[in-house]
This record gives sequence, structure tokens and C-alpha cells, in this order.
Amino acid sequence: MKSQDLFDQARTLIPGGVSSPVRAIKPYPFYTAYAQGAHLSTVDGSTLIDCCMAYGPLLLGHAHPEIKKAISDQLEKGWLYGTPISNEPEFARLITSDHPGMDMVRFVSSGSEATMAAIRLARGFTCKSDIIKIEGGFHGAHDGVLVKAGSGATTMGVPDSAGVPPAVVAHTRQLPYNDAEALESLLARDHDIAALIIEPVLGNIGPVLPEERYLKDIREITKAYGVLLIFDEVITGYRLGIGGAQVMFGVKPDITTFGKIIGGGLPIGAFCGRREIMSLVAPQGPVYQAGTFSGNPLSLAAGLATIHWIHNHPEIYRDLDEKTRAIEESVGNGTGSFVRIGSMFKYFFREKVPKNYTEVKECDTAAFGRFWQNTLSRGIFLPPSQFETNFLSVAHSNKDLESIAGGYAACL
Repeated sequence: MKSQDLFDQARTLIPGGVSSPVRAIKPYPFYTAYAQGAHLSTVDGSTLIDCCMAYGPLLLGHAHPEIKKAISDQLEKGWLYGTPISNEPEFARLITSDHPGMDMVRFVSSGSEATMAAIRLARGFTCKSDIIKIEGGFHGAHDGVLVKAGSGATTMGVPDSAGVPPAVVAHTRQLPYNDAEALESLLARDHDIAALIIEPVLGNIGPVLPEERYLKDIREITKAYGVLLIFDEVITGYRLGIGGAQVMFGVKPDITTFGKIIGGGLPIGAFCGRREIMSLVAPQGPVYQAGTFSGNPLSLAAGLATIHWIHNHPEIYRDLDEKTRAIEESVGNGTGSFVRIGSMFKYFFREKVPKNYTEVKECDTAAFGRFWQNTLSRGIFLPPSQFETNFLSVAHSNKDLESIAGGYAACL
């Protein structure tokens, strides 16, 4: 059955025909039959070079043999117990050793769940009600962070989804990225801020990179006002290197959230922080958090295998950086701007590199749409939005890289 036939069935049974809005490609999405390495094979018989990588988790590519073996070995032992397993302390020790200042870890089932719990924990620790998020930052689909971007720091939050009570997001303030002065100005006025949650590198609209000293400045400001700093490293965790963005930029947050790569392609999330903060999480403390699938044996097995592989091959980060550099060089001087950091990259249809959400929204999305269709016709699958990051994996070969670079040069 072809993709169009499958979609015709799906849209009568599934809202919008897809299980996540980003997959709603017009006129219909292609359906994947199987994947291997850096390639997707569709039910229509096409083979595509994948620069989406499931929106970030697949640092090692599709169906990596060591990850597959770890999952298979765990399947023989069972896949859900409802009890602690030996992988939990082992994995927690690995994560905390890779992230200075992070002492304890709680495993959950998704990045959204991790950010939701991290915000609750910050409120419980500080006994304050409000939070700050960055315009254009994405922290999952839970009520408190579904705030319409651009509402500004001087107004109450406005829900970005039907079904979210205004009273919930009234406790969420927004600030522009790369503007430490706006943060200090807000904190000087509002003394009920529990935490600032931020993607250190904006991934959901990017990558949009932090300007020099921005992350260090917000660390100093939040500390001065007694506000917790939450780094959402669901995307950047182990994507930018061992230790993620906080090690790359030399900034220690109070709480960190993880997802994607730490599950090796299976569902997972985690939040971690200083011992004095994490000690408040139930059953040790009064901040409640629970989940049937938390610490799932299959996810932990796949995640551990992934992180161990990375530790044994740290040179991959240099290699991935060189690959995105090669794509950038192939683009040359155009009317847009190419942004990259490690294995994350994007071509913005805007003359100057955007530094915040407002500037990203100035991009020519119609031009991106034409570009995306043209690259897909050349066998290159990019995330189907100007506002999503592209990803490379260790599985992308030199031949793949030549095809991507050539495709960019030709389609631009």
C-alpha cells in the first residue's frame, strides 16, 4: 500500500492523520517501511538520506548493531518489571559523571515529562510560583509551557493551545533569547520567579546560537536573584558532546533535563540536579513525580549502549563538526544564512543569521517550502519546516555528505 493510500485511511482514524503535528507534510506524508544507517526506505520504493534523524535522538543512525543487540538482549529478560533494575544506578552514575554539578537523576518516559517535573521541582524548592521561558523555546506539550511566543515579559502568558486555562500560563513569563538585560530587568520587578527554563541552543526554531557570554550572564543573574536555572538539554544532551551545552559553554545550571539521545532511539527522559534540589523528589521529599514506564528496561539498555559507544568513540564529535562544515562550505554566498553547531545545522532564508525568535520569524517560509520539496525530490529528507533543526549522525558517509552538499548547492 502506498503512502497516499495509507494517509487516506489514517486521516479518518487519527486527528490530522498523524501522531505528531510536525509529521503533517502536504499533500500527504511519506510512510517509512524500514531504516538503516543514514537512510530511510519508504513504502513507495524511495530511499532517502535522512537529515532529520527522528528529530535528534539517532546520533548513531538507524538500527545501529550495538544498540540493536542491547535491546535484543534485554528482550530475552523481559521488557517491563515495575521494579528497580541494575541499569538505573549505572546509567545515573554515567550521566552525573559527565555533567559537573549534577548529583542525582530521576528517569522518566519523555523529554516533555522531564521538563514538566523539573519545573514542579523548581517551584517546590524555591516556594515560588512563576517561571520564565524563552520566546521560541520548546519544552514539550504540557500546559505551563504552551505559551504563545512574543507575548513579552511585561504581559501575562497567553495560551498557545485550546484547552489550556489562561490561569495556568499566567504564571509563565517570556523573554527574548540572547537578551540578558531583559532578564535582569524582569527579575528586578518580579520576585515570585522560581526558575528560568531555557534551551541553551534553541533547537526547535534553529539552531539559534547563544551570543558570547549570554549563557554565563544569565547564570550570574539567576544566581544573584535566587532563581533556579534549568537547562533543557533534551536536544543538545550528548548531541554537542559529552556533557552537552553546559560543558561546551562552561555553565553549570541547577537542573538539567534530558531525552532523545540518552534513550538510543527508544522513549526516555530524565531530569537531574544538585543533591539539595533533587532530594525533594518523592519518595525522598515532598515534590511528587511517578510513572509506570519510568526507568523502562529497554530504554535504559538502548541508552546505556549508546552512551558507552560514545565514550569509546569521542572523536565522533570532531568528525560530525567537520561534516556540517563541509555542507556549509558547499552553500557558498547566497541570500540566506547557514548556521551550524556540531552535528546540528540549518539554512535560514534570511540574509543575516537570526539571534532570536523574532528574527527567525522573518525568514521566507515560502522559499523554504520550495527548497524542501526540491531537496526531497533529490532524495534528501530534511525536517519539513524552516523552524526545525537538521541533524547528522555518525552513519552519514562521505557519499551521503556529497549528496547533501550537492543537493543544497543545486536547490538553493
